[in-house]
Amino acid sequence: MLDWLFNRGERNEPPDRSPIVRGDRPGSPIALRVAMIVHDPSIPERGGLPLSRVMGWNDAEMLAQQYITDLRACSGGIADYRIVLRRVFDEFPVKIDGFRYNSATYLAAWERRQPFHQPDEADYERLLAEIGLTEAIEQGEIDEIWLFGFPYAGYYESRMVGIDAFWCNAPPLFLPTARRYIVMGFNVERDVGCMLENFGHRVESIMAHVYRHHPPERNLWARFTRLDECGNVHFAPSSARDYDWGNPRRVWSRADAWYAFPDLSAPPRLMHCTEWGAGDMRLHHLWWLDHLPRVAGETDGVLNNWWYYVLQPWAVS
Repeated sequence: MLDWLFNRGERNEPPDRSPIVRGDRPGSPIALRVAMIVHDPSIPERGGLPLSRVMGWNDAEMLAQQYITDLRACSGGIADYRIVLRRVFDEFPVKIDGFRYNSATYLAAWERRQPFHQPDEADYERLLAEIGLTEAIEQGEIDEIWLFGFPYAGYYESRMVGIDAFWCNAPPLFLPTARRYIVMGFNVERDVGCMLENFGHRVESIMAHVYRHHPPERNLWARFTRLDECGNVHFAPSSARDYDWGNPRRVWSRADAWYAFPDLSAPPRLMHCTEWGAGDMRLHHLWWLDHLPRVAGETDGVLNNWWYYVLQPWAVS
């Protein structure tokens, strides 16, 4: 769940800096159609304003467009997301045990520091039934659902749905949908760096699944995530602990070699955290995603364009 992202605190504005990505490996776009679903209930106690405005949180549309721009940049143009449907729900999602906040109970928890309801998880089956896009997804009219909500809305960062769904940073939801798809969950209290965090964990889950049958010596995904190569979403090459993207120690890394994939013969070099944003979450994640292979051909039965799998879960065997 997104518990660590749902901490109360000041709004975190996206840094006004260019993405740390290289533009020399463009790829063929994969067009993806998105249904953008926003839960932003009105608050009668605050003049009927939507919760996001009452709290001074980010605008969901602004976040979505920055996310689309960032993914397009770090994928070399491959991630071609387009929002084709938008719906705003003026209500709180129902939890897995049937509980639903109202404006009074939510404000009490947020402003008076009363405990939030547990279990926090939203009832995904009910939620997806209310959204009612199963037929559009099966017919290929919608490829992903993006949920935008508030802290403790109960969303997972990402969740795969379908009769043959698998772990995608959350338990699979086995619904009778022949075409696998992913439901992303975003929190408008936070910025686009946290959205890229969600996407990064999706990458980790899917690529671990793709390489699940490869022996250790041929598991290129495991090699990619080593700290002396590119690291992972939580650990940059110099990190000593989770989220330690700004650790200033210089380390030897072979991250550069992944720009020449499948030729990984380039020697390591000393690297410093300024290369991936000096501690900035968004910039680190863009740097890390930019290193994912995205070239033609295949190696050991896996396409050399890993974005093919990450963006199209229905195509993963």
